[in-house]
Amino acid sequence: MRSAVSEQERDIDLARMQTNQAALLGAQAQAVRTQSAIDAATAEAERIKAEIKDSVLKAPIRGRVQNRLAEPGEVLPAGGKVLALIDLSDVYMYLFLPESVAGRVPLGAEGRILLDSVPEYPIRAVVSYVSPSAQFTPKTVETAEERHNLTFRVKLQLDKSRLRQFEPFVKVGIPGMGYVRYENSAEWPPALQWKAAAPEQLWKPTGALNSKKD
Repeated sequence: MRSAVSEQERDIDLARMQTNQAALLGAQAQAVRTQSAIDAATAEAERIKAEIKDSVLKAPIRGRVQNRLAEPGEVLPAGGKVLALIDLSDVYMYLFLPESVAGRVPLGAEGRILLDSVPEYPIRAVVSYVSPSAQFTPKTVETAEERHNLTFRVKLQLDKSRLRQFEPFVKVGIPGMGYVRYENSAEWPPALQWKAAAPEQLWKPTGALNSKKD
């Protein structure tokens, strides 16, 4: 036995189906528009992230800011310099030795650096470079008898493994004296004997207050 429906019920069901199909199509179109908006927002977020990344200055070395070369808001050309950094992993002193001595100094020779601020703690260093050509000694070098003679530039390099411990004391232009031992059999004089120094030994606080209780 077959069930029968009236034409009116059929028309109502057909209209309901068409309405549902139209709603489905509308929802699908809305989903497409929403996804397009999401894609556009994602692209904008990526663009902003790229701009922020390009605007953030990252030091290529472990260093400290020595000078600021540009002010905030200043427009710089391509390759413009913003900051001058001190490379805390590359600390050295240049010496200027006469030809008779420079020619006898091998690379890797042991040296000492004696800073004016802490003369009681000689710093151990090694010769990492000897200039292949002679030059006049700079006037800042306090060797009046050799100032007008030709000398060779020698680089005394500090131990990189210990520099981390003494980073607060790394500065540019600290005056001092450098010494090179070009004969391994020679003994360092007592004033240049290396002493293990901890940072707290170099730091001498001033203005300490003593409290006294009655």
